[in-house]
Amino acid sequence: MTDPKIHVATSLQAVNATDWNALNVSRNPFLSYPFLVALEQSGSVTPDTGWQPHHLLISTPDQPLLAAIPSYIKQHSYGEYVFDWAWADAYHRYGQPYYPKLLSAIPFTPSVGPRLLTNQPQQLITIAPHIINAVTNLCEREGLSSWHLLFPDQPSLKALTSPALLQRAGCQFHWYNDHFDSFDHFLEQLTSRKRKSIRKERQQIQSQGIGFRHLEGPHITETALDSFYLFYHATYIKRGQQGYLNKAFFRQLIDTMADNLLLIMAEKAGHYVAGALFLKGPQTLYGRYWGCLEEYKQLHFETCYYQGIEYCIEHQIMQFDAGAQGEHKIQRGFRPTPTYSLHWIKNTDFRAPIKQFVEQEAAQVKHYITEATSFLPFKNTN
Repeated sequence: MTDPKIHVATSLQAVNATDWNALNVSRNPFLSYPFLVALEQSGSVTPDTGWQPHHLLISTPDQPLLAAIPSYIKQHSYGEYVFDWAWADAYHRYGQPYYPKLLSAIPFTPSVGPRLLTNQPQQLITIAPHIINAVTNLCEREGLSSWHLLFPDQPSLKALTSPALLQRAGCQFHWYNDHFDSFDHFLEQLTSRKRKSIRKERQQIQSQGIGFRHLEGPHITETALDSFYLFYHATYIKRGQQGYLNKAFFRQLIDTMADNLLLIMAEKAGHYVAGALFLKGPQTLYGRYWGCLEEYKQLHFETCYYQGIEYCIEHQIMQFDAGAQGEHKIQRGFRPTPTYSLHWIKNTDFRAPIKQFVEQEAAQVKHYITEATSFLPFKNTN
């Protein structure tokens, strides 16, 4: 194969939507053209917000678009969920610039998925070394301190594993559908104590007079969207922050990829009191955006976890990714699941200590996953 070349698209709108979606063979909703374009067109992802689109397009003379990597030049490390603030601080203390850097990831979305998109997966292993070389050369030319590729799935991780890239480990908690036919069937797999605890939590929701409405795609009304966005934004305000995403982004998702959306709204006395927006892939439900105004007992767990589990069971969805972090998920049947990221560090003086750090961290993460797994509530883990 002729060595592939890399071109940069500073807006996804410069790429043909059909050509891009043809590379997203997994049909991962976060990698779809409508999702990524909505981030840009809504103003959520722009140079002004510290996210400059810098999508990497890989071509050969025979294939104008062989592969692509959604990427951004970053001026900060917000919204990434693989934390490198300590690295940036070390650069700053030694008078070296850490920003700008190149980030290959989905903005504000700590979800595992393909990062090297191609509809010719048999070529991944062949082209990956050429791509790594081309991307690091691009970083050199453009004065970027580093390249970070976050949350790759196993095919992307396997293809891009290289001595040139440091591999970092992490952990999330995902729920897996063992062909359950009902929520009670799922609960039967838990120890008696944990089963009773979950039932008690769900009973508290009923005793507070809270019910739930599932709205999918075109059935997501403007009233529901308005309420959900108020809840979402208020949840950030409570923490003294601003939400990363604006209402125009959510409105555009409803207009352009409605079939991938599930909005679960909690109701009390005829009024919405909380909401959570999920995205749907072929085999995975992704819980991503949540908010409420008033606090109710167990409302977050019910809206974001138990309602999602019930939806997966009813629709035979095999995996539920309910978001980053959250050890409280373990006792609700979410299994510790390893995640990874890859990092190229240009400055060799910093590369060595960062390499030592990620190796030590990986050992800690491995131990943590083993420990966390021992606390799962399933009968066969005790």
